[in-house]
Amino acid sequence: MTARITRRPSARRRLAAAGAIAVTGALILTGCGDQTDNADSGDEGKKETTSSEAPLFDQLPKDIQDAGVINVGSDIAYPPIEFIEGEEIKGIDPDLAEAMSKQLGVELKFQDAAFDQLIIGLNDSKRYDIVMSAMTDTKERQDGAAEDAEGGVDFVDYFQAGSALLVEKGNPEKIETLDDLCGLGVAAQRGTANEALLEAQIEKCGDDKIEPFIADKDTDSVTQLQNGRVQAVITDYPVAIYTEKTAGGGDRFEVVGEQIDAAPYGIAVNKQNTELRDAVQKALQAIMDNGEYAEVLKEWGAEEGALEKATVNAGK
Repeated sequence: MTARITRRPSARRRLAAAGAIAVTGALILTGCGDQTDNADSGDEGKKETTSSEAPLFDQLPKDIQDAGVINVGSDIAYPPIEFIEGEEIKGIDPDLAEAMSKQLGVELKFQDAAFDQLIIGLNDSKRYDIVMSAMTDTKERQDGAAEDAEGGVDFVDYFQAGSALLVEKGNPEKIETLDDLCGLGVAAQRGTANEALLEAQIEKCGDDKIEPFIADKDTDSVTQLQNGRVQAVITDYPVAIYTEKTAGGGDRFEVVGEQIDAAPYGIAVNKQNTELRDAVQKALQAIMDNGEYAEVLKEWGAEEGALEKATVNAGK
């Protein structure tokens, strides 16, 4: 449970999934379920969600056609990308997955897991068919050079985002850049490129030490900021913007400075499963072309991260 990505300052975000979040008032409330999904299981659910008449059903591997489901590994504690509200999974990824399911004719069923264990669940245990969890497409992950991506993966790229600095409302420490974090307490999630940014900045600050808090879930990082344990959180830009707007009615936190190291998010697929990768790419391109992709991003205020093409392995 402690695997990490290969460290470099320009590396970007996430691998996998665990937990849930709803932001109400000034409190960040979290909950976690190990096999969370919002769809019926068994034959009845399969009959409702499987359609051999869907445009891309015949492009899927035979085992996926027979199962009627694509199992999706995800860290479901990352609003607005994916989160749990009540008993329902919501966010950009689940909404895009629902639109893609209409093209593929099978259900995309989300399963909750620890972020730094997602690629293991994809490549080793075969628990997931794909990973969709605000995971940054990097060359290290493609090649399996990252410690949390053993075996490597292919990515179907579907969004673009960078890191951001989240601070208390009013920015009492006057933080604008990573260099302003020297001497302060700073939180980031374990196994992410945000942690990599923090570690690189710790080295850069030298004797003017940063006190790091490495959280298992991103929501834990925000809780530490809320409680005054740290003075800043490094997290993904759309997540930071969502938290700024929703926590405490918009009066609790703010995003400062510029977006850092924007890079593509990718849907991870086992490198041997090229048939599934290509079907997912075609489904994503189809919803980009028919307008559903843009509608989802608009609903979540995430138009800035839109891509025009569903590329494969565009990360660097």
